[in-house]
Amino acid sequence: MRPIALLLTLLLAGSVHGTPAEDYWQALTALCGKAFAGELVDAPADDEFAGKSLVMHVRECSDTRIRIPFVVGDDLSRTWVLTRDGDRITLKHDHRHADGSPDAITMYGGTSTNAGRAGEQLFPADEETREVIEPAFANVWTMRVAPGEVFTYGLWRLGTSRAFQVDFDLSQSVALPPAPWGWED
Repeated sequence: MRPIALLLTLLLAGSVHGTPAEDYWQALTALCGKAFAGELVDAPADDEFAGKSLVMHVRECSDTRIRIPFVVGDDLSRTWVLTRDGDRITLKHDHRHADGSPDAITMYGGTSTNAGRAGEQLFPADEETREVIEPAFANVWTMRVAPGEVFTYGLWRLGTSRAFQVDFDLSQSVALPPAPWGWED
């Protein structure tokens, strides 16, 4: 989908079932058990993800938590953890070593400051993030979902030119990746 068409879709998307946070949650849980290939859209020139396969796997879903491993090449260290409390959603980045132990830089992220939109949630950096990665205090992560079309994961660092975006094609699923580090099948 062209960026302008996606933007219009997201702007025009209203709440179909309940609050925007509820509708967003439902759109993500509908993807549970599936994996999708991604494409790097925006990143620094020296980004470690450039030229590698990118796969998101909506692996575990419940009423209050969704875990989405993000596989970069053969690196199984990253999982996005979304938790829901009413109309607020928290995003945390769970980073693990190959032996399953937590990385020194893990569980950073933030909580939405409002109910968001049915197709988009924003996560400004929280205090835990500031303590783990001081320069990331100005980060804002976004996750957008346009069912059957695209899932976008993005990061912007306010006040800088730092930006990162991966778009995942939701029109067709791909083979499921192995369990992320620290998980068991």
